[in-house]
Amino acid sequence: MPKKPLILDPSEIDTSRVIADIEEIRKYNPQRYEMEQLTAICYEDPERAICVGYKDLGPDEFWIRGHFPGMPIMPGVIMCEAAAQLASYYTMKYKLMKSPMVGFGGLQDVRFRGVVRPGERFVIVARLLKVRSTMMTCEFQCFVRQNLVCEGVILGVPLSPEAARADSGSESSSQSQSS
Repeated sequence: MPKKPLILDPSEIDTSRVIADIEEIRKYNPQRYEMEQLTAICYEDPERAICVGYKDLGPDEFWIRGHFPGMPIMPGVIMCEAAAQLASYYTMKYKLMKSPMVGFGGLQDVRFRGVVRPGERFVIVARLLKVRSTMMTCEFQCFVRQNLVCEGVILGVPLSPEAARADSGSESSSQSQSS
C-alpha cells in the first residue's frame, strides 16, 4: 500500500510550542500510569480537525525489557494506542461525541514503516474524518525525526464508564475491548 499524502508536513511541526501538557491531557483522557501514551499536545486546528501530539520515550517504558531484549523497539500496538489517545483527546476536548469517554472501536489500513526506540520523540498527527453519534473516524500518521513510521485509521466508539465497570466481569466484554 503506497503512503498517503501527509496530513501535515512534519518539518513544519513545532513540538516546543506545548498547548496541553500531561495535566491538561488528563482532563480529557482516562488513561494513567504506564498506559498514558501522550506527553503533550503541540498543535490544534479545529477548522481542519487536525491535532498533533507526542510521546517522549524514556529509558523505563514498560515494554523495553520484553520487546525485544537487547533491541528495544516500541510495539506497533502501543503506537496505535498513542494515536487513539490523541484522537480521543481531540474528540473529548471539542465535545464531538455525546459520551463521557471514547473507546477503541477498531483500526483500518494500519502500516508500520519504521522503528521507534527509547529516547526518541514519537510525534502523532491526527485528522478527524467523520463523527457520528455511534462512531468517530480519524486518520493518523506518526513520525520520528520527520520520518513516517506508522499510519492508519482509528475508529472510536462512545463508552460509558458505568457500562464498562458493569461489564468487566463478563466473558464477552473482556474479549471485545482489550485496549
